[in-house]
Amino acid sequence: MKAFVLTGPNEFVYQDVPNPEYGPNDVLIRVRACGICGSDVHGMDGSTGRRQPPVIMGHEASGVIEAVGSGVKEWSSGDRVTFDSTIYCGTCAFCRAGRINICDNRRVLGVSCDEYRQDGAMAELVVVPQHILYKLPDAVSFAQGAMVEAVSIAVHAAARTQVALNDAALVVGTGVIGLLTIQALRAAGCGTILAVDTDETRLELATLLGADTVFNPEKQTVLDEINVKTHGRGVDVAVECVGIESTVELSVQATRKGGTVTLVGNVSPSVKFPLQSVVTREITLNGSCASRGEYPACLDLIARGAIKVNPLISEIVPLSEGADAFKRLQQRERGLVKVILEP
Repeated sequence: MKAFVLTGPNEFVYQDVPNPEYGPNDVLIRVRACGICGSDVHGMDGSTGRRQPPVIMGHEASGVIEAVGSGVKEWSSGDRVTFDSTIYCGTCAFCRAGRINICDNRRVLGVSCDEYRQDGAMAELVVVPQHILYKLPDAVSFAQGAMVEAVSIAVHAAARTQVALNDAALVVGTGVIGLLTIQALRAAGCGTILAVDTDETRLELATLLGADTVFNPEKQTVLDEINVKTHGRGVDVAVECVGIESTVELSVQATRKGGTVTLVGNVSPSVKFPLQSVVTREITLNGSCASRGEYPACLDLIARGAIKVNPLISEIVPLSEGADAFKRLQQRERGLVKVILEP
């Protein structure tokens, strides 16, 4: 089969590789669409340690089942499917408690790190265990199906935040996850949603997708503006979708006493943290990792149009042109949000 392989830091080759082998409880999927995730772009230079070459990246995908293992009974060749990015064991204490996203034996498709190597879906074929599969509704296209993983991260973050009806919310960072989080918070019942970014094009998208007011810290004093919008009280909840010191600080300081901050972004492995502000104002702090079983709800939200993914899909390009797409995303080309690769 043809695959798009990371062969070295910032180096890709579109090449022939052996077809993946599948076991009795696996399915072989012919990939029809695979999204380029921000973590793929951040990891392509080797700095994160999570994309050690050679590896076939890609964990946001959809396709058609080509073949099934001998132990697979509920799936058949020809089924339109998507799948979780996380391969969880199903037997550890966390899995038994339903917390599959923090499984002790968790592996992520398209990730190659010190602990494991798991080729992903930037290829004509990919193998996944049957227990992470989900059927694509007829109303959801393959390109939309490749967006479900990102939607699930946003929906999981909204669930972790435990939004109350009519809450005022702040989303810091309007990349793909931030833009989806705006929609997830609206679907969860937030009344007012504010968004912050330095990219004017993405702030325009944030407004289109449901943000009531947007702020650019390069042009405004954001905390002052938020205080005006919230009558000096601060937002009830904040979801941080970047993961650097300044945005974590803003998320905490913009949140009212007794409010909640959920951290999703993790560009930086560690940041200086406003501990005293969190303690003395009794802020609830959540970490939010991937998703845990939200795929059916996300597929329904997409099918009903309650969460819109089409405005985020900037381009759909052949898998063979993936290197150029990665380069343009790494350079933060204006207007380029999500690129979908088609094998």
